[in-house]
Amino acid sequence: MKGTVEGRDRATRVAAYALCVDDGRVLLERWRSPNGPAWTLPGGALQFGEDPPTAVRREVLTRTSLVVEVRDVLGVDSWRASLVPSNRRSASTDTHAIRIVYAGRIVGGLLGDVDAAAERFGWVAVEALPHQLRAELVDSALAWAAVGALR
Repeated sequence: MKGTVEGRDRATRVAAYALCVDDGRVLLERWRSPNGPAWTLPGGALQFGEDPPTAVRREVLTRTSLVVEVRDVLGVDSWRASLVPSNRRSASTDTHAIRIVYAGRIVGGLLGDVDAAAERFGWVAVEALPHQLRAELVDSALAWAAVGALR
């Protein structure tokens, strides 16, 4: 949903992500956050009329060439930032992101089938990744998964 309030562009973005863990490593994507490069979960925005599980399967497949089995919802969060469009032709947009995170399990495909995927994606040992190099969504998802494991 997009609009303008008091002369400033605003947008609401709903997105779905997958927390995929394998042998203590997490599938992560390099992302250009407002604070600089960071690692985040694979996923992305829902298309109009698309349900979140379908969106996360589509996003993981098109970005990584990996097939993900979508499991339970781990959590939902709300994030707000002033983002500059990638085309840099317009002013920043006040963006409100609603992010749905699912537990996921890779069931097919090979990482690296997509051009430059090896540079943008990887199985990362999160404890070896400094906190400032990962998006807070990674830590939130890992915490939600840990709570779910206690149930």
